Amino acid sequence: MSEAYFRVESGALGPEENSLSLDDTLMSHEKLPVRTETAMPRLGAFFLERTADTDNAVPRGSKLELPSWLAKGLFDNKRRILSVELPKIYQEGWRTVFSADADMVDLHKMGPHFYGFGSQLLHFDSPENADISQSLLQTFIGLNIATLLHRRSLTIC
Repeated sequence: MSEAYFRVESGALGPEENSLSLDDTLMSHEKLPVRTETAMPRLGAFFLERTADTDNAVPRGSKLELPSWLAKGLFDNKRRILSVELPKIYQEGWRTVFSADADMVDLHKMGPHFYGFGSQLLHFDSPENADISQSLLQTFIGLNIATLLHRRSLTIC
């Protein structure tokens, strides 16, 4: 027990995060843009700016940014409490950039948990899920090939 922290493997690519993993805990606090599909009573005090309203309800159609753990807890296909919108980095414009030349983008700067968070987005039903998963895979392959080619050119020189 000489180590202060024993690394716990991430469960990001599975159905749930591993609550003992620091990476998964940090990833679950990434913000997701959502839109409320129903009014949410008594939650306005936490998510909306303070007003003279004593109702404290989040009205239907409000745009909020919620941590992914909370969005996952409130998301339900049958009851439609909220709908999740894709973060900018996973939208079509960025997917096009990644497919063209992924090694020109600093993924860590855009989002330190790009692959894990992207795979967690697939749990929300979206018509773009197939495109997102394909983009994650192609970006991963493209970056690893670029890294391997760069290493190979260094060893040849």
